[in-house]
Formats: sequence, C-alpha cells, structure tokens
Amino acid sequence: MLNNYETIYILKPDVTENMNLALVNEYKSLIKKQGGQDIFIQHRGRRHLSYNITHYYDGIYVQMNYEGNGKLVDRLEKSMKFSDKVIRFLTVKQSNASKVVV
Repeated sequence: MLNNYETIYILKPDVTENMNLALVNEYKSLIKKQGGQDIFIQHRGRRHLSYNITHYYDGIYVQMNYEGNGKLVDRLEKSMKFSDKVIRFLTVKQSNASKVVV
C-alpha cells in the first residue's frame, strides 16, 4: 500500500536555476524508480530563513508531494543528506483526508 508524503527541502541560496531543475529531475526520477507515483512539485522560491543554517540566511524552497512507501522515503532522504546543495529537508506522512487535488 502506498502512503501520501510531502517532502520540503531547502537549497543553498547560490544554487542556479539550472542546478535547481537538475536536482528536481534527479529526485523525481528517484521517486519513479522506487515505485512512487502522483508526483507534484512546487517551487516555493527564495525565502528568508527564521534562523541561519550553516551561515545561510536565505534558501530556495521546493515542495514535493507524492505517493510511495517508507523505503522510497529513506532513499530520497539519504540522497538529499549527501547533496552539498541541500541545507535542510523534512518529510511528513499525510493522511488521505489531507491530500491536495489540483
């Protein structure tokens, strides 16, 4: 059974638009390879951080909603953990009632 997940990650502010799109495509293909589906990605843009993270005061926010399993989430987060472009990420499991239909 697939669960609904939302992953938000913050990129370093010096990441270019091309690098941002490359990362989005990399994570999207990783989700697909691991059996994920209904992938919806939103670019939230550059925002000021509430507190500095590793000497950065701004970050580029990207939100991904998808269906998958816990193994997929582990692989995705491991990939983000080892990326030098990602400064923070968070994944939450959503209930079916909170699924956003666009």
